[in-house]
Amino acid sequence: MSNLYERTDIYDLLENEERHREVRRHWEKVLERKNIHTMLDVSIGTGNLTLPAAELGVKLSGSDLSSAMLKKCEEKAHAKSLEIDLRESDFRELKQNFSETYDCVASTGNSIPYVTNEEAEVVLEQMDALVKSGGYLYFDMRNWDKILEKRQRFYLYNPVFDGDTRINFLQVWDYNADESMTFHLLYLFEKDGKIFQKEHFEEHYFPIKRLRLLEKLESMGYRKLQVMCYPAYFEEVGPDKADWYCVIAQKE
Repeated sequence: MSNLYERTDIYDLLENEERHREVRRHWEKVLERKNIHTMLDVSIGTGNLTLPAAELGVKLSGSDLSSAMLKKCEEKAHAKSLEIDLRESDFRELKQNFSETYDCVASTGNSIPYVTNEEAEVVLEQMDALVKSGGYLYFDMRNWDKILEKRQRFYLYNPVFDGDTRINFLQVWDYNADESMTFHLLYLFEKDGKIFQKEHFEEHYFPIKRLRLLEKLESMGYRKLQVMCYPAYFEEVGPDKADWYCVIAQKE
């Protein structure tokens, strides 16, 4: 089975201008009244979730395990005339690859639960080491508390169109005996009423409760914890009920 993160052609299929505007509005809300001029996204992927912040004037850096993701991110930044420092790095080993500090260190795209709960705390420590005094640590992710309560199996997306090709995307979630989860990502490409291409990828996650993450931030000296729905401008939807949420906390 091929790795989704080496298939940037598939990974970005659901991205469009509307989605880009939503992410930009999200960052406008998150950044308001905060002194954030530099940001490092330690799971930047192809840049979909933080390049809009760079468009708002934030000097952006990024890291990722996938060289293919970083190459695509660089291409996108170049197309928008954005300067960006990109490095290949495991987010559990950030201090080996970065010596700079930033106004905000972020992990986007539900990336932290790719590692065990114990390793997730290590990731937060590694991120914290690169946050300036008075700076911020940010992450966004799926609402694992809600997932574990509801035990939903199927997660459906609206179809997207690439010319005359209709792309149907759905996820099937397996709840494993070791309390991890396997997400099956299924893409069906349809033209003239017939499916002509199928793609199947798997992702392995370790659900982590929000309270554990917040307590870890507090133990590291973070205060003014803001927990918001993702995107953050959906203020009418509380983070407890949302499918995704985000946290930004300030370092004392």
